Amino acid sequence: MMKLVREVFIEIYLILFGVVFVICKAFPLKNKVVFVTSFKENNLAIYHEMERVQFPSSIIFLSTKRVYQSIKSEVNVPVYPIETKNPFKMIVSIYHLATARKIIVDNYYGFLAATNFKPEVECIQVWHAAGAIKTFGMKDKSIEGRTKRAKKRFKKVYSKFHKVVAGSDYFGHIFQEAFDLKEENILKTGIPRTDLFFDQEKHEQIKKNFFKQYPELQGKKLILYAPTYRDQGMDQAFALNIDELYNKFKDEYVLIVRLHPSVMMNLDLKYEGFVYDFSKYPNINDLLIVVDLLITDYSSIPFEFAMLNKPMIFYAYDLEQYLEGRGLWESYDSMVPGPIVKTTKEIATTILNHEFDFQKIYAFNQKWNQYSNGEAAKNLVHYISSFEGSRDVDITKDVSK
Repeated sequence: MMKLVREVFIEIYLILFGVVFVICKAFPLKNKVVFVTSFKENNLAIYHEMERVQFPSSIIFLSTKRVYQSIKSEVNVPVYPIETKNPFKMIVSIYHLATARKIIVDNYYGFLAATNFKPEVECIQVWHAAGAIKTFGMKDKSIEGRTKRAKKRFKKVYSKFHKVVAGSDYFGHIFQEAFDLKEENILKTGIPRTDLFFDQEKHEQIKKNFFKQYPELQGKKLILYAPTYRDQGMDQAFALNIDELYNKFKDEYVLIVRLHPSVMMNLDLKYEGFVYDFSKYPNINDLLIVVDLLITDYSSIPFEFAMLNKPMIFYAYDLEQYLEGRGLWESYDSMVPGPIVKTTKEIATTILNHEFDFQKIYAFNQKWNQYSNGEAAKNLVHYISSFEGSRDVDITKDVSK
C-alpha cells in the first residue's frame, strides 16, 4: 500500500513539473550552462576551470538542500534550490533547466523524466564517483521489487543523458549497462574531481590547513573509516569495535570516522584524542590527502584513494547480505585492491602486520583511472565550449590523450 501511495505522489509531482517545464520551454534557449548538483566535487572542479578560461556562457547552479549552502559559498554565480517545497523557487529552477543549452547533472534526478529538451540541448551526466563496486541504475538489484511504472520512469531519466563522463573504458562499459546507453554516449574525459590528486602544491596547502585546524593530530598516523550507505532493511549499526582498536593503537594512531551523507547516526565518541567524527567535514577528497590508511567496504572512495598509492582495508562484515540486497559488478575479492576482513580483530592484525599489496593498488588505479590524468576538468570544458549545441560530435579520442 505504501509503495502505491508513493508512486501516486511521484506521478502527481512529475505531472506538475512537466506542465511548468512545457511553459518555460516556450522561452528561447539562452547561452547558459546549468549545473544540477547533489554532490559538489565534480561540479566545482568544472566550474573553477570555466572561471579560469573565462567561459563565455552564463552559469547557473541548481542545488539540493544538502549542498546548497556549500555551493553558494564557493561560487560567484546564481544558486537556486532544486526539489524545493517553495513553488516560486521551484518555478525559477525549472525555467533555468528549460532554457539552458548545456545541463550538467551528477546523480539520478527523477524530475528529468518529466522533461523534453529541445534538440539543441545537451545533458551531460558527470556522476559523483570515479568508479563503482556496487551495482546502480537498471542493474541495481534493489529495484526488482519496484513497479513496472517506476522502472519505466528510471529508464526515461537515463535516456536524458546525452553524454556520461567516464574515467576509463571499464567504467564506461558499466555506465552503458547501468543506464542502457550506447558507446557513443560515453565521454572519456576523465573525472574532474580527480584533478586534485595531481596537484602537489594543493596537497601541501590542504595538509597545512588541516593540521592548523587540528594541531593535536600532527605527528599521528591517521586512519579513515568511511563505510557506505546500507539500504533499508540492512543493519545500520556502527560496526567497528572501538575498544579493540583503542587498546592497540591509541598511542600511534587516530581514527577518523566519515559516515555516508545519507546516514543519520549519533556516534558515541568517548575515546577522546583517538576517535574523531568527520561526517560533516566539507570535503572528502581533502581527507583522503591527509590520512595514511583507508578502511571502507563497498564505497566508491577507493577509486580516488588508489591514485595516492596508500593502503586500504575492506571491512566487508556483511558481504553476503549486501550481495543479496544490492549486488556488485564483479566478485568482491577480484575487485578490491586490498585485504578483505570481517572483524575488527582482523583489521588490527592487518595493520600491525602491514599486509598490503601495492602492486594490486597500482593495477586497480590503472584500470579505473585510465583517462584521469590531472586535466579532466580542462578536457570536459574544452568539449563543452568547442561543441556548443552539438551532441553528435565525438571527440573522446582527442580529449582522453
